[in-house]
Amino acid sequence: QPVEATDDAFWDQFWADTATSVQDVFALVPAAEIRAVREESPSNLATLCYKAVEKLVQGAESGCHTEKERQIVLNCCRLLTRILPYIFEDPDWRGFFWSTVPGAGRGGGDEDDENARPLAESLLLAVTDLLFCPDFTVQSHRRSTVDTAEDIHSIDSCEYIWEAGVGFAHSPQPNYIHDLNRTELLKLLLTCFSEAMYLPPSSDSSNTNPWVQFFCSTENRHALPLFTSLLNVVCAYDPVGYGIPYNHLLFSDYREPLVEEAAQVLIVTLDYDSSTSSSPTVDGTTTGTAMDDVDPPGPDNLFVNYLSRIHREEDFQFILKGVARLLSNPLVQTYLPNSAKKIQFHQELLVLFWKLCDFNKKFLFFVLKSSDVLDILVPILYFLNDARADQSRVGLMHIGVFILLLLSGERNFGVRLNKPYSVRVPMDIPVFTGTHADLLIIVFHKIITSGHQRLQPLFDCLLTIVVNVSPYLKSLSMVAANKLLHLLEAFSTTWFLFSAVQNHHLVFFLLEVFNNIIQYQFDGNSNLVYAVIRKRNVFHQLANLPTDSQSIQKGLQRKKKTPEPISRTNSQDGVSMEGSRPAAPAEPGTLKTSLVATPGIDKLTEKSQVSEDGTMRSLEPEASQLSPEGNPPAALGDGEPWSGEASHSRQDRRRLSSASSSGQWTPTPDWVMSWKSKLPLQTIMRLLQVLVPQVEKICIDKGLTDESEILKFLQHGTLVGLLPVPHPILIRKYQANSGTAMWFRTYMWGVIYLRNVDPPIWYDTDVKLFEIQRV
Repeated sequence: QPVEATDDAFWDQFWADTATSVQDVFALVPAAEIRAVREESPSNLATLCYKAVEKLVQGAESGCHTEKERQIVLNCCRLLTRILPYIFEDPDWRGFFWSTVPGAGRGGGDEDDENARPLAESLLLAVTDLLFCPDFTVQSHRRSTVDTAEDIHSIDSCEYIWEAGVGFAHSPQPNYIHDLNRTELLKLLLTCFSEAMYLPPSSDSSNTNPWVQFFCSTENRHALPLFTSLLNVVCAYDPVGYGIPYNHLLFSDYREPLVEEAAQVLIVTLDYDSSTSSSPTVDGTTTGTAMDDVDPPGPDNLFVNYLSRIHREEDFQFILKGVARLLSNPLVQTYLPNSAKKIQFHQELLVLFWKLCDFNKKFLFFVLKSSDVLDILVPILYFLNDARADQSRVGLMHIGVFILLLLSGERNFGVRLNKPYSVRVPMDIPVFTGTHADLLIIVFHKIITSGHQRLQPLFDCLLTIVVNVSPYLKSLSMVAANKLLHLLEAFSTTWFLFSAVQNHHLVFFLLEVFNNIIQYQFDGNSNLVYAVIRKRNVFHQLANLPTDSQSIQKGLQRKKKTPEPISRTNSQDGVSMEGSRPAAPAEPGTLKTSLVATPGIDKLTEKSQVSEDGTMRSLEPEASQLSPEGNPPAALGDGEPWSGEASHSRQDRRRLSSASSSGQWTPTPDWVMSWKSKLPLQTIMRLLQVLVPQVEKICIDKGLTDESEILKFLQHGTLVGLLPVPHPILIRKYQANSGTAMWFRTYMWGVIYLRNVDPPIWYDTDVKLFEIQRV
C-alpha cells in the first residue's frame, strides 16, 4: 500500500544504516522486489526515488560536514545505482526522472511549480556538487576546524581538480577515502547515463542521451573542472606503483577503481556523432568566448568542446604518455610477470584515444609528429594478434583496426613505420629482423590467415591500411615480403575470386601495395622485388584469368573441395617468438555483447590524392575505379557470420545475399571481365619483363642457387626510365559517418556492461542496445 511521502521514519530506514557497501545494497534489494514495487505500488517507487534524490540535494547544499550526512549520501547513491536500470527498462517509467515533482520548486519556498527542475537535473547537479565537496571528495583548503566550513556554493571547483595534468599543475595528496567516495558517485553517474542501453540501435545517431546532454551543458557549473579531473586521473595513473616493481602485491590500489570509473564516464560523455555536427549552440545562436577568436563555436556538449580545444604541447605530451603507458601495461606483464598490476580497461582507453584523435586534429598531428606514435601502435598490434582467434573480442579487433585506419590516412604514420623494431614483446608471430612496418604486415597476415571467421569483414580495412602506408615503406624484410605474396596467392585463387561479389577488391588492394612500393620505394626493397620474381606465376595467372562460364564453374567447384578460407600451406611460418603463447579462442561460457554492422570500406573512407609537394586533395567519390559492380556489401557486425543469414534488417539481407552461400548471385563472364580489365598489372609485368631474364642469366652464368647474390644484384639494379609513368598516390582517409558513430555507441556500452560485474549494475535487465550472448 502507498506510504505517504511525509512518513520520514519509514523512508529514512533506507539510508540511515551505517556501514553498508554497494555490494550489500545489491544483495538486500533483489531485482524481483524492485520490479514488484514498480508494477504493484508505483507511487512508493516514485517516492523512494524522489526522497533519495532529495537527500543527495540536501547533502550537496549542506556540504556533508558530518559522518552521518556522508553515510546518508553514499547510501542514497548506492540505492539509486541499484534502482535506475529498472526504471529505464520500462518504457512507461522512462520519462519519470524528466518530470517535475510537485512542490519541489527550484528555489524551495512558495514559488510556483512553473520553475521546478526535473528530477534528473536535480540529481545530476547534486552529484556534480558532491564531486567537489571538501573533506568528502576533495581535500579541504581550510586549515582551521572552526565553523568556517567552506560553503560549497562559493568554492571555485577549478582549484579542486583531482589530479595534476591538463590545465592544472598541483597534484593533491592522495586520499583513498576521497577516491572511494568519488568512485561511488561516478558509478551513479554512469548508471544515469546508461538509459542509452535500453533503446534499440537506430540508424539515426543524432538522438542524444538527455542525461549526458544536460550533464555536459552550461547548466553544469563544474563541467570544466570535472572534465579535467577525469582526464587527468586517467592519464596520470601509473599501475606500476610509483616505479617500484611488485609494489602492488603489498598495497591495495584505491586509485584503480576510480581510474576505471573515470575512463568509462569520460567516454560516455564524449559519445557524440561528429559527422552530423554543424554545431551551433543550443538556441541556434553562436556565442563567442575568449577561447574561440578563430575557431567556430564548438559543439554544445562541453566535454567534446573542451577535448577539441586542448592545444598545449605539454598537455598533448601528458595525455599521449599516459595512454601509451597504460596500453603497454599488459605487454610489460609478459616479460616481467606480476611486476606491475595488470590493468583491465584497455578497451576504454582505446575508445578514449579514438575520441581524442577524432575530435582534436591537433592532437592527431602531435601523435604522428614523433615516433611516440609507435608506443600506441605496438600495444594495438599486440591486442589484435592476441585476440584474433577469440570471438568474444571481435569488438576489440574492430576498434584497434579503426584506430590504425585513422592514423594511416596521414603520411607521417607511414614514415614513422620505418623505425627499426627492437622491443621484443613476446608475440605469437614468426621471428624477424626489421621495422615496425614489418611487424604490422606480419600481424595483419596472422589475423587474415588464422583469425576468427567473423573478422572477414575487416580484411578490406586491414589491406587499406597497408595500401595507405605502402608508398613510404623504405625496406621490407624478407619475412614481410613473403607474407604479402602469400596473401596475394590466397586471394587470387579462382574459387576465392568467383565466390563472392567483392572478393576481387582484396587483389586490387594488394596490387596497389606492390605498385606503390615498386614505383616510389624501389631502391630499398630488393626483398620484395625478389619475392615478386619468385612468385611471378601468381601475376601471370591473374593476367590470364579465365572469363568463360565453364572455367568460372570449374573454379567454384574447387571451393567445395577446399573449404578452408585461406590455405595455410607454403606460408613458411617458421618458429614463433620465444615466450609467446598462441592466440586462444574464447573460453566456452564467456559472455559477449552483439555489435551493429560497420559500414563498408567505401563508406568508411574517402579517397585523397597526394600531390608532388606532399599535400592531399580530396577526390570526387564518383572517381571510384574499385567497384564497377556498385558498392560492395557492408561488412557485418559481430553477431553475423559472413554468409549473412542472420543480418539485422531486410535491406541488409538483400545486400548480403550476393555474398551468401545460398547463391542467388552467380558470377558471369561479363562481371569477371568488368574488373579483370582494370587489374593494375602493367608496372609489375614491366618489372618482370626487365628483371627476370637478367636474374636467370646470372643464375646460369654463375651457377647460382644462392639468394644473397641475387639480392645483391637487385639491390644495385635500377628500373629508372623503364617503368610506366608513376601513378598518383591514392590515400583512403577515414571519414566520420553515422554508421561508425552507432557502432562505437553499441561497442562502448557493451564493454561497460560486461566490465561492471561487481556490483553487476545492469545484469539481467532488459537491455535493447545489444544482445548478450554466451560463447
